[in-house]
Order: sequence, then structure tokens, then C-alpha cells
Amino acid sequence: MKKSKRLKLIIVTIVTLLMIDIVAGNYFYNLAIKREQKTFLQDNNDLEVSATAMDVFTKGQWRSWVTEQDFEEWKLRTFDNLRLSGSYLPAKQSTNKTVIFTHGYLGKGTDMGLYAKYYYETLGYNVFFYDMRGHGKSEGDYFGFGWHDRLDVLDWTENIIDRVGEDAEIILHGLSMGAATMLMASGESHPDQVKAIVADSAYTDVYQLFQYQMSRMYHLPAVPILPTTSLIADLRANYSFREASALEQVKNAQVPILYFHGKADTFVPTEMANRLHENTSTVTDIMLFDDAGHGEGYALHPKKYQEQLQSFLDKVVEQ
Repeated sequence: MKKSKRLKLIIVTIVTLLMIDIVAGNYFYNLAIKREQKTFLQDNNDLEVSATAMDVFTKGQWRSWVTEQDFEEWKLRTFDNLRLSGSYLPAKQSTNKTVIFTHGYLGKGTDMGLYAKYYYETLGYNVFFYDMRGHGKSEGDYFGFGWHDRLDVLDWTENIIDRVGEDAEIILHGLSMGAATMLMASGESHPDQVKAIVADSAYTDVYQLFQYQMSRMYHLPAVPILPTTSLIADLRANYSFREASALEQVKNAQVPILYFHGKADTFVPTEMANRLHENTSTVTDIMLFDDAGHGEGYALHPKKYQEQLQSFLDKVVEQ
């Protein structure tokens, strides 16, 4: 083969591979990040829910509790001009203690009613949850996986302080993507009123999460598709997968952090919780549940969860 033909073949091959990579990168961006109906997680064995947990999630008393409450509807204009929707419920007895909740991927604020009911009825907290960008009633055409959302948390926190007062004591409690969001907020400068973070089933960073999922769900290597998808995310959603790192943020955390995670979690592996805990720069604790899958800890072990939560809060919140 002549050199010129060989060179043309090499160029055509490279261009073809690049085109395939770009197409694949856009496919995975649309699959996971673009706001649209998602079906790819259906029939995912890693998200199978035990019968006991399913009963709690779908039939628990917390659902009727949420619908019975008289929430104040709040709105927030974000730094990039999105409008988010939130719900605030003042405690039965006036208090300066408030919990802010963030939900999981494809969820909505009211999903956190499972936890809110305990904070409200037993701990006597004001309760606030909201639909994260791209979810529920909130605007946004992409899912931020916590990175831009961390700044939304800080803005909501300021709104809580305006409502409750300068003596407010605020807990940030998140589940799955919401947990990673709170951890990403942990390394930012935030008001002194934030006293602790509770992170349930969090991932270390978006790149490592997607790398794990690509291998497990699609049996594909991360390179070259994932870096390309990250570049596309940077262009279309203004964040890259590696910068969206809870792990790096907790190294600069300024408030105590409590971790919960299921040892049987194969969707976000338990190793990620352990790494987060080990790298947290402030007061921290962790509770792992032997038989709990992703986000099942509270549903399966409510008493243990509540005892650990209350014990931790007793240490970091003024009584």
C-alpha cells in the first residue's frame, strides 16, 4: 500500500472514531443529564428495592402526612436565572432549628417527607425541601448532579435565615444525589448558622459514579466516551464531571458530617461512603447498614437511623 493511501486510511479511521466518540458522548449526555423522561434505570438490578422498603416508600404514613401539611410555597431565582420551587413548614412550636432537604436523582422535594416527618414531629424542627434544578416544578433543562445545586443550597440557606432569624441553626440533609449536593456545598463558604450535614447514600464524584455505572450497566470502559461526555456536559450544562466532586469538597468541609450508607448498595458502592468519611476534614461519623440497598437505610432500620441521627445532632446543635 502506498504511503498516501495508508495516510488517508489512518485519517479516515481517526475521523470515524472521533465521530463515533462524539455521537456516543452526546447519547450518554442525553441519557443521564438532559432533562427528559428517563427509562434506562428501569429493571436495573442495582435498584431493586426490598419488599419492606417498598412498603415504606409507597405506602408509608409519611405520604399522607405530607399532603396534610400546610406548606408555605417558596420560589428562588438562581445565579444562572432558573426559578426553583420549595416548600417550608414551620414547627408546631416556634424554634430556630430548621432542616433543609435535597432529594435523589429523578425525584422531587416531597420525597423527603419520609425524613421530614421525623424531624418535624419528634425533633421539633422547621422543615424545608425543594425540587432541585431540572426536577419537579423547578426550571432547568439538565441535571446538575450536585455541582450547581450546591450554590442553590447556599441561596436557600440565606432564605431560611431571613425567615427564621439570625439565631437560626440549620441542618442540611440529603439523599443520594441530594447527599452529594450537600457534601459539595460543605467545602464552600457558608453562614455560621449551618451546623451539620447528613449525607445518606452519597457518591464521591460524578466522574467516578458514571465510570462505575458505565462498567456495570453497559460493560464499557470509561475512556474515551466518559471524558467526551464530560466535555459535552461542560459545553451544554457548564460543569465537568471531575470538578463535580464531593470528595474534594469534604476535604475542606467546615461543618460536622454524618454519613449513612447501605452495605448492600450496588448502585452507589459503599466504598464511596467510606472514602468520603475518611477524607472529611471536620468532625464526622458513619453508620453502615448490613442489608440495605441504595437509600434503604432509614426504611429498613428507622430506629437505629433515628438514634444515630439524634445522637449526632445533640453533639453539634445547641440544646
